[in-house]
Amino acid sequence: MKIVVMKFGGTSVADINRIKNVASIIDKNYKKYKLVIVLSAMAGVTNDLQKLIDQIDYKSSKESDLVLTSGEQVTVGLLSMILNKMKIKSIPLLGWQVPIITDSSYEKAKILNINKKNILTYLVEYDVVVLAGFQGISTEGKITSIGRGGSDTTAVAIASSLNAERCDIFTDVEGVYSGDPIIIKNAKKIDKISYEEMLEMSSMGAKVLHTRSVELAMKNNLTLQVLSSLTNQEGTFIVNEKKLIEKEVVSGVSYSKDESKITISGIPDKPGIAAKIFRILSRNNINIDMIVQNISQDGISANLTFTVLNKDMKISKNLLEKNSEKILYKQLSTNSEVAKISVIGMGMMSQSGVAEKMFKTLADQQINILAISTSEIKISVLIEEKYTNKAVNSLHFAYKLGINN
Repeated sequence: MKIVVMKFGGTSVADINRIKNVASIIDKNYKKYKLVIVLSAMAGVTNDLQKLIDQIDYKSSKESDLVLTSGEQVTVGLLSMILNKMKIKSIPLLGWQVPIITDSSYEKAKILNINKKNILTYLVEYDVVVLAGFQGISTEGKITSIGRGGSDTTAVAIASSLNAERCDIFTDVEGVYSGDPIIIKNAKKIDKISYEEMLEMSSMGAKVLHTRSVELAMKNNLTLQVLSSLTNQEGTFIVNEKKLIEKEVVSGVSYSKDESKITISGIPDKPGIAAKIFRILSRNNINIDMIVQNISQDGISANLTFTVLNKDMKISKNLLEKNSEKILYKQLSTNSEVAKISVIGMGMMSQSGVAEKMFKTLADQQINILAISTSEIKISVLIEEKYTNKAVNSLHFAYKLGINN
């Protein structure tokens, strides 16, 4: 049987009218494919549930996951009711009913196994299977959540296990754009993009797809489509880069304001110091991104600058201060008013001059670069946050990414 998995995010199921709209999309497709529908909670519901948990001021991940995953139960039940009223045979399922087996890492559980035989059996009897995203059940029999954005991951995992034709991710945007259309007015929708490019865009601040879902799709060579549930238009296909006829030198510009810069000054300039610093942070599950090290003015000591996520800044600072005698630094400073700007494209691997154009464009705009990191298909720079809009717009124009460029 030909199977398509469709995932609808919170804005697509925000109220009864939006859920009825989802049902109309299903009505147009269920005779062509067997459909598995993965739903998020209604927009804002998970945040509201988190606020209730916060009021109790008691840390208990098992109970938190039980509460946080309740929003999806509402949406799958409502959609299935609407579909059955339309004479489209539907069955609603929660994660434990499939079951979607996860580990016991509550609030960020990893999917271990999906009982696809049960889903396939249901697809023989029903036109549509409606699944709750974001949730599973641990090997200990406890309800778990797959972390924020986990419905994307659920959908991709289900599609991969069923060898689906593709996985459609419905959201409130019409696809993946060359830049954030909110601040880049002539940003254009990209028709096709590689897993690698999408992965970089997701990790660099583009919030269209959850990073874990892109990684999983790439691992299983599953075609993804990002499209809007509110317009009847084809979206952006995320595919194996071998399927791209022409690889753009730069496909898009992305940014992230969720960055904090930490600078440690006057550390001993000898082997092993950087490893010691990063070991302290990694043991506390803090990821380091951009790193710059240079010699101090005295020529004896060194300075080390790196970035962490904003949420990890305070704990990183506290950890480094507690270990100051081990590190032997002279000064520690932090700055959360920074932004990471990235240009991304598969064509960078075979095209020179991309970095030069980026640095010259920023220099022409009088924007100072605080740190640099690169990969085969990405160049990222750290700048002052106040220059974010100017930087992304000037780079978008310089690489001729816009509709009218």
